[in-house]
Amino acid sequence: MAEINSQRYRAPMSRRSLVKGLAAAGAGLPLVSILARSSFAADAASAYASAAIDWKQFAGQTITVAGAIHPWSNAITPLLPDFTKLTGINVVTDFQLETTYLSAIPIRLARGSSTPDVCMFTSYGQGISGGWLEPLNAYYSNKSLTDLPWYDESDLLKTARTFSLWSDGERYGFTITSEAMTLFINGDALAAKGLPVPQTFDELLATAEAVKTNEVSGIAMRAQAGGNSTPPAMGFVFSYGGDMVKDNKAAFASPEGIAAIDMYGRLLSRAGPVGVGSYEWYQVLDDFLQGRTAMAIDSSNFATDISNPAKSHVVKQAGFAGFPHLPGRTPIPFMSHWQACINSKSKNKQAAFLFLEWATSKPTSLQTAAAGLATTRLSAWSSEAFQNAFGRQAAEAALTNLQNADVDRAKAILFHPQSRSIQDVFMIGVNEVVSGAKSAKDAMTSAAEKANQAIRG
Repeated sequence: MAEINSQRYRAPMSRRSLVKGLAAAGAGLPLVSILARSSFAADAASAYASAAIDWKQFAGQTITVAGAIHPWSNAITPLLPDFTKLTGINVVTDFQLETTYLSAIPIRLARGSSTPDVCMFTSYGQGISGGWLEPLNAYYSNKSLTDLPWYDESDLLKTARTFSLWSDGERYGFTITSEAMTLFINGDALAAKGLPVPQTFDELLATAEAVKTNEVSGIAMRAQAGGNSTPPAMGFVFSYGGDMVKDNKAAFASPEGIAAIDMYGRLLSRAGPVGVGSYEWYQVLDDFLQGRTAMAIDSSNFATDISNPAKSHVVKQAGFAGFPHLPGRTPIPFMSHWQACINSKSKNKQAAFLFLEWATSKPTSLQTAAAGLATTRLSAWSSEAFQNAFGRQAAEAALTNLQNADVDRAKAILFHPQSRSIQDVFMIGVNEVVSGAKSAKDAMTSAAEKANQAIRG
């Protein structure tokens, strides 16, 4: 296995190369600054005390934080007693399975419920146009709530700094995680065929077909007919030069989009697992962890599970690589930052803001990163604890994919008021291609027509 890691995989990243990559992601953040922050002391209490904020000003209030069962919720939950000790604010959590949560939260907010106070959120455009999310610029400029030099936005990844900005410059959320679609490799499966890690889409297809057996699929990706399954397929569309939404119209029926989904369908129909049409991210991850697939493409945040011996059977042979691309072109994987927002009907908005400021601050991010969470902060990404928990090679691949991503393309679909409807019909079309029910041209043309009907209302 050592030979495979050194010759066929990208070598695990050195500390120097990681810091170099972080500097690029941070748009030139000084190297010495990153190195200084990476040596954050364990005593977080003193770090909070250095902020010019009265952390106790809302003591006695109780806020509800709702979201998906997710690496962020898993990492932040153990720290909540520390937040209560610091602020006197009690926190009630309401975390559900992701598909359940994403279906329920829009209904809850649309009904005008005052809880949750804080919610993980993805349908940004829908939430803003519906008046569900509290605008936050005024909170940022309130010196009794925010110490901007202490919070240090220059420490955020470049994509995280711009992701939450609406077209008018208003912010309605805090970015809480960083993820990009990443290629996962079972090194033993490829080594058995003497194959290198594929770089292009054609190489990916050839490799997936070559390594597929009766027991192990060549590749696993999401194909369930619903909007929660879109991220890997959207990365194919972007990398082929297409868009999901352009000029307020569904654009994935372009020649580029059709070619991208044709490749997606060929990969899964020829080399995917049995029943892949029902696959969400849970099934993709489980197949890879159990060694039932040779390759997979999904969120970079899977790295902590893949590298965890208590969960994964492929710890020693797992590899992480960049998103595939067309020959001579740079890949454009889908990327996203989960956001946490404040309910516009909350009765505890300032306490909720204080919670989000604490949860995304440097000292808290260093602690969640030590648990393997890919936060939005450069100081956390460069910390030794994060690299040990997440894995150096996994961190390198994730950072590369984040740097190659196109934030504007991602925001065009994620922030559209009809985002969920567009993604739903798009993925129904993808599912039809994977199952062989329709050609990519017919499926994408039909899906785009339905999406544009939703856009027109």
